[in-house]
Amino acid sequence: MSTPTQQDRRTPAAPRTGRRPGAPVSAWNATLLVAEREISSQIRTKSFIISSIITLVLILGGIIVSSLVGGSATDEPEPARVAVLPGASEVVDGVETLEGVAVADRAEAEALVRSGDVDAAVVEDSASPSGIAVLALDEAPSDVVQALSVAPAVELLEPKPTSDGLRALIGIAFGLVFMVVALGSGAMIVQNTVQEKQSRVVEILLAAVPARALMAGKILGNSVIGVGNAAAMAAVAALGLALTGQGALLDMLSAPLIWFVVFFLFGFVLVASIFAGGASMVSRQEDTGAIMSPAMMLIMLPYFGVVFFADNTLVMTILSYVPFSAPVAMPLRLFFGEAAWWEPLLSLGLLVVSTLAVIALASKIYTNSLLKMGSRVSLREALRGS
Repeated sequence: MSTPTQQDRRTPAAPRTGRRPGAPVSAWNATLLVAEREISSQIRTKSFIISSIITLVLILGGIIVSSLVGGSATDEPEPARVAVLPGASEVVDGVETLEGVAVADRAEAEALVRSGDVDAAVVEDSASPSGIAVLALDEAPSDVVQALSVAPAVELLEPKPTSDGLRALIGIAFGLVFMVVALGSGAMIVQNTVQEKQSRVVEILLAAVPARALMAGKILGNSVIGVGNAAAMAAVAALGLALTGQGALLDMLSAPLIWFVVFFLFGFVLVASIFAGGASMVSRQEDTGAIMSPAMMLIMLPYFGVVFFADNTLVMTILSYVPFSAPVAMPLRLFFGEAAWWEPLLSLGLLVVSTLAVIALASKIYTNSLLKMGSRVSLREALRGS
């Protein structure tokens, strides 16, 4: 049995460029070819399809279950039935949470309470300061007592437009979407880049496309997948809110969701560039931890920032201008009406400038490090080049 020679072994083919051998290919066409390769290689895998379906089902199921358990915001409790003597009818009339049942005397009221036909009875009591008394079977009916209590008028000098619970919920949702999608796509960029270096496929790829186009194609392809995932999550969340009758919340989220997608796009490209540049500096999967950890911290910053400081206006304002946290913090501030019209434009401008700067830096690192095998390339060496 003969041993296969080096020529007999199959090597992965370079991406098809659709051009004649020897004909030049533009950087943009090369970028599109690499992006197409990245997209097709990921969306066809079973793991991607299954994980995407599970994520969307969990989002839809979570919204429906929370609505069933907690009830819709428009649900109103059923009024408590109370027996009312003629002399106490004026007290019960006009109270929306009480349904009065007229009785002739105290004995009839007690009989209805004992039989369970009513929750309580309101009778006259001259000894009481309020002139009435509440009859119950075995424990004081707190809902009836609270409904009959006269509460003073309350005037808030600085009213909150929304509750702290809703603020935390929306912040966690925005933060989770950004973190999950960015981490998943970033990990794929690192894994594919290191595998291509280990198998020497990168040498074949660079024979067909420039290094900058290769990096740009990876970022573009994964950005399309990432934004597609985020858009699918937003669509499923909107469907869940519509099915559960939470149209008011859906209307409030419409404009912030559009801003979130725009900020997400540039924020994702920023993070993906860091992953791509860092991955080119290592040649073994064992060394990827040193690259993944700093990038993961930058991605997790927005999530933990909105979780712990969602109700802190000053901190959220600062986070909305930091490039790594702006994709989450600024849409959240827009949702609660805490940002002026010019603030998202300024924040987006800072994010775009930061993204372009990081792309330029990552491109230099990627070009200088991609063909260096063996030990991990230092940052100084990657920036200086050979």
